[in-house]
Amino acid sequence: MMKSKLSSKSLAKAALKLIPLILFLSACSSSTSPSFLKENIPKAVKDICKKEYQLDVITNLTGRTFWVYMPLENIISKSAKPEKYIERFLVEDRNNQLDERILRVSYFIKPVEETEKQQDMSLDKSVNTKIFNVLQVIRRVLFSMDNRETEKNPLFFCVITADIANGFELKQIFHCLDLKKISYGFISQTEFQHRIVQNTGVSSQIIGDKEGRHLIYHDITLEEFLADQIQGRIRMKFQKPEVGKNVDIDREVLKIVSLTLNTYTFKDFTLVEMTNLVTGTKVILNQAAVSAGPKE
Repeated sequence: MMKSKLSSKSLAKAALKLIPLILFLSACSSSTSPSFLKENIPKAVKDICKKEYQLDVITNLTGRTFWVYMPLENIISKSAKPEKYIERFLVEDRNNQLDERILRVSYFIKPVEETEKQQDMSLDKSVNTKIFNVLQVIRRVLFSMDNRETEKNPLFFCVITADIANGFELKQIFHCLDLKKISYGFISQTEFQHRIVQNTGVSSQIIGDKEGRHLIYHDITLEEFLADQIQGRIRMKFQKPEVGKNVDIDREVLKIVSLTLNTYTFKDFTLVEMTNLVTGTKVILNQAAVSAGPKE
């Protein structure tokens, strides 16, 4: 049993090890089983997880958001071969908001002395497999749904993997079209990885919670999803990192904002307000400027 408590930041880094396994979804074939009705989805996913993978999950459908809560124990383990990475930036998460047709993006990204570090902890391989199996079930149901009323079918899938022994959890949100696109090879594995909204949490309320009572289910909006995805893309670009130390940070953030909004053809906004919390500078752009992205 892992006795030491992990911070949310440490858990987030460990969770990155999950991605390669998830991406093998693209190699799996579609189910040919009869279509599922929207109201039958929670029971169908719960029953299949139990019957085929011996997984006890809690399911909930709120509006167009389908939630799967998977309570496990000791989901983090020490890596036999710690992953090495280069740290070039200090990145602190900031919440983005899209309200009153204004997208407010704040970011704290500070260049630091380049240092080689290593990630000692990662999601246990058995946990990777369980999450993969849950996604397989969701995918089967997604591809076999009754499509006569697609505007009412789930748009988002939220999978929460909770460590009820140590009190932390990994939450991942997927857009249904992204799951379909990676399955049919329409987007790359790297792009799919960037589209997953992934967050972690640490709380004493998670300990012993087999039913997910600490969760507050809600219908995730596209605005919420996009704001969180932008935050995740910023985190990945500068923490992995995917850019050199002398990069124009403001320009790279604008590229992320433009790419994310254009990817989902989102036009329901008037302005984007970008605030660099390190330099104190603020830039306000209209929809046309954001859609065009930074000039080459």
